[in-house]
Amino acid sequence: MEEISEAFEQTENINVYNDGVKTVYAAGSDNYETIMSCWKKTIGGAHDMPALGVSLNHLTVKELEKNLWVEFDFGKALVCNEMPFEKLLVQVGKEYYGFNLIRYNSARGYDGRCFYLDLDGKNMNDFYDLLADL
Repeated sequence: MEEISEAFEQTENINVYNDGVKTVYAAGSDNYETIMSCWKKTIGGAHDMPALGVSLNHLTVKELEKNLWVEFDFGKALVCNEMPFEKLLVQVGKEYYGFNLIRYNSARGYDGRCFYLDLDGKNMNDFYDLLADL
């Protein structure tokens, strides 16, 4: 696939981590549809950018214990820009105008290069509020 935003159409489950508590929303459920609708609005018009960092699995797993995160689980391996992934993890912050998409692979966990999306002047306020209120 050419654009990372195309991957989200193939999401099987959305995992929301709120201070370490994981909730799974399966494709087709009402909350899944609500989350995806808001997500598409959030990333609409976003630009792929070179990522500024790399993820280290042990640190990422530790960070999932605090704050708000969303993980898109595809249930299979996908590839974008020659980088494979089975899940994409995002830390959600109210005033984030861009963010890393942390790749997960079953063989390496969250280790490796990330994708980055710049929201082109928009922020994650509405998406954050939605996830925090679920």
